[in-house]
Amino acid sequence: MYSTCLKDTCILHVVNREYSLRAALFNTKAAKQTVSVTLNSDLYAKAKSLGINASQVAEEALSQTLARRLAEQVKVEIRQDLDAYNMYVAEHGSPAELTRAYYRDRDDAV
Repeated sequence: MYSTCLKDTCILHVVNREYSLRAALFNTKAAKQTVSVTLNSDLYAKAKSLGINASQVAEEALSQTLARRLAEQVKVEIRQDLDAYNMYVAEHGSPAELTRAYYRDRDDAV
């Protein structure tokens, strides 16, 4: 999982073995909002002396953290869905097997 920012949208890439799922994390063209962040004064002074833009670094770090949290959330939701599906299969049988049996027993099956 990784994120990239292109022109006006940041994208979360959730990479599976066979495909990539991309969804916009946030609109990079949205207005900036002033916020208060408390930082270690020595760290900030040294970063500033090297020309490091603290706002840009904070935005990038926040974007990466957001991407990680969203990916974790998706994994939990997928796990819950798989658990529900497995419970259904345990109680009712496989939908694929039920479909095969249905069409196998029909006279007009292709």
